[in-house]
Amino acid sequence: MPHNPPWEPGLLSSLTGVGPGPSARDKRAALRAALAAATAGGGPGAAVEPLVLPGATDALGARLVEDAGFAAVYATGAGLANAGYGLPDIGLISQTEIADHAGRLTEATRIPLICDADTGYGGPLAAMRTVRLLERAGVAGLQLEDQEMPKRCGHFDSHALIPSGHMQTKIAAACEARTDDALVIIARTDARSVHGIDEAIARGRAYAEAGADALFVEAPRTVDELALVGRELAGIPLIVNVVEGGKTPQLSVAEYAELGFGIVLFANYLMRSMHLAGQEALAHLKQHGETASRAGRMASWEQRQSLFNLPRFSAAETALDRELGSIS
Repeated sequence: MPHNPPWEPGLLSSLTGVGPGPSARDKRAALRAALAAATAGGGPGAAVEPLVLPGATDALGARLVEDAGFAAVYATGAGLANAGYGLPDIGLISQTEIADHAGRLTEATRIPLICDADTGYGGPLAAMRTVRLLERAGVAGLQLEDQEMPKRCGHFDSHALIPSGHMQTKIAAACEARTDDALVIIARTDARSVHGIDEAIARGRAYAEAGADALFVEAPRTVDELALVGRELAGIPLIVNVVEGGKTPQLSVAEYAELGFGIVLFANYLMRSMHLAGQEALAHLKQHGETASRAGRMASWEQRQSLFNLPRFSAAETALDRELGSIS
C-alpha cells in the first residue's frame, strides 16, 4: 500500500463489486464450514445448524439475500430462465450464459454463491469445462444433476435420467477438473420422479462415493420419504428444495433439520414474491395513473441507494479525486 493514500482505512474494501473483498477461496471455505455445521452425522434428530439458502435471479436478489443476513445465496437456473430470458425451465439456457450470469452475482455479494449448473451441459467433458468456467466466475459451489438433456424442472413431470454409473463418471470428472479443491460439488438426482425413492437414495449414495460433497434428492413426496432420505444418507450434507406448490411437503426449517436435511433451499421464493409485488405495483399504476399513494409499499429512495452502497461510493469518488500523498 502506498504511503498516505488519499482515502480512509477500509473505504475501498467496503465497495462491493469494485473494491477488494473476500477471495473465491475464502468464500468456498466459508461454504464448507457451513456445510459441516449442517451435516447430521448422527442421522435425523441430530443437532445441526441448518443453512437456509435463498435463491436469486440477479445481482439485486443476491444483494437482498446478503442484506437480510443469510450466510449464502443460490443462483437458480429456473429463475435465470424465467427472469433473465422469459423462458420456462426446460433446459434452454446454455453453459456460457450461466457462467456469465454467475460471475455477475459473485461480484455483487461477499457471501458464498452456489450455482445451479443443470446437467453440466453435456457429458463428462462438458461438465469439466462447466466446472472450470464457474470456478473462474468465483462460485463457491455448483450443482450437477442426473437428467438427460434437455433437463426439466424437478417438480415438472416426464423426466429422463442418464444411467447412475454415467453420472458417477461425470461427478468424478467434475471433481478432477477443479483447480481449487475447496470448490463444493453438489450432486442432484431426479430419480424419485422416474424410479421411486429407493432408487433416488441408491443414486445419492453412489454419487457420494464418486466424490460429491453434498447430495440433493429432488422432490420427495411425503414426510416419510424425507425421513427415509435423512436416515439412509446420514453423514452427508443433504439439501431439500422447498418449491411452494411443488411435490415436496412444505415444512419449517427446523422440521427439515430434524429429518436430517441441513441445507434448506428456497430457490425461487424471492423471485415469486417479487413477481407478485411487481404485478400489484403495475396494476396500481395502470388503474390510478400515479405512484405517490403507493410509496409506502416500495423501497424508499434512501433504502435503494443504501442497498447499493451509494454513500460509500460517493465518498470514494471524492477521496480518489485527490493526489496520492495529500493526506499527512
